Amino acid sequence: MTKQHANWSPYDNNGGSCVAIAGADYCVIAADTRMSTGYNILTRDYSKISQLAEKCVMASSGFQADVKALQKVLSARHLIYQHQHNKQMSCPAMAQLLSNTLYYKRFFPYYAFNVLGGLDNEGKGCVFTYDAVGSYERVGYSSQGSGSTLIMPFLDNQLKSPSPLLLPAQDAVTPLSEAEAVDLVKTVFASATERDIYTGDKVEIVILNASGIHREYMDLRKD
Repeated sequence: MTKQHANWSPYDNNGGSCVAIAGADYCVIAADTRMSTGYNILTRDYSKISQLAEKCVMASSGFQADVKALQKVLSARHLIYQHQHNKQMSCPAMAQLLSNTLYYKRFFPYYAFNVLGGLDNEGKGCVFTYDAVGSYERVGYSSQGSGSTLIMPFLDNQLKSPSPLLLPAQDAVTPLSEAEAVDLVKTVFASATERDIYTGDKVEIVILNASGIHREYMDLRKD
């Protein structure tokens, strides 16, 4: 079985894959820990997940200098928000802030492909998926990065999110339990690692629920 060299930019120094799944009272966000450029692995233990607020986490693939710059801007604006409002920003508010931040840079965009996950004001899981210039959508699950073309068809087959065009609108959160969602994430990463040379080494899984945030790790193929 041969791995494929995905159609990924030569300016990218971190392909990899990010996945997020929203549930009724939880959200699971995961990303692999490999940082590579071309056929060279720079490090096998690099976290692509950043906690932006108490109930909001972002996973990013793409050019890591741009990802770090984006995280610094969001962190600074969140700090200003906390001083002005004396509270943490909600996940939907952070989703709008991320969209605005990316859109301001649309003529010289951040080379970062993001998925944002967390809990909304009602305690429900929420996932927001983005393109490079800030267009975003709230979905039940999403994937970004070089492995997303392998992962999304599998998630579509397993989760079958309702169409946003349905009337009356249906809730997009997935019907899986938290443990089932974590197992599904592990399965899709094991699958993507077999075919995508930029995804591998280890997967970091962040789980948000009413009791807080905790992390799990699982080893992947290292070749």
